[in-house]
Amino acid sequence: MTTRALPWTSSPSVDVEALPVGKWWDAVSVPLVIGNRALTTLGRASGAVIQDETHGKMYWLIGVDTARSWHLRQVRVLTELADETTLLGVPPAHWGPERRTYWRLPLTPDRYLTDTWRLHDALDQAVLELLGPAPDGRQLCYRCQLPTDEPIPVAMEHTGSVAGVTIYVCPKHTSGHSRDLSAAFRTRPQERS
Repeated sequence: MTTRALPWTSSPSVDVEALPVGKWWDAVSVPLVIGNRALTTLGRASGAVIQDETHGKMYWLIGVDTARSWHLRQVRVLTELADETTLLGVPPAHWGPERRTYWRLPLTPDRYLTDTWRLHDALDQAVLELLGPAPDGRQLCYRCQLPTDEPIPVAMEHTGSVAGVTIYVCPKHTSGHSRDLSAAFRTRPQERS
């Protein structure tokens, strides 16, 4: 039996190591809820995955320069930029779920990089299932009142007419929106009177 040597392996360090993306691999960052759905879709086709409980993210390792053209809501491609270095916190190879940052799917010779287009398709499906169709154009975030290119519909206000008002938040405000929305439903109809 021959063991394949990986072009890169996680170091046996004792803490998370900040490594540059674009050297051995690029990375795809997604919120845990989307990552969990995509991981279910990918199954055994997934490569190694880092899970970061502190920031609520999952990171897939993919080939360098294979996903620069992606445009998926809540999905970020981490790659080397011309004028700055992007770093990814990589845990030691032996860290498991007892740590806040760990290898959700361990890095092995058989599980290294994830096929870029399989990952894209799985993430696209997860985003559609969890966030619904993308709204047309920019919307204002209900919480910060700033325009966002990634509006997430969180509620539909019913005003008694055929058309209701959809309330959007930006990705930063997806958690905690429910407290503010109940107040919005109480005050908006009176404001229109």
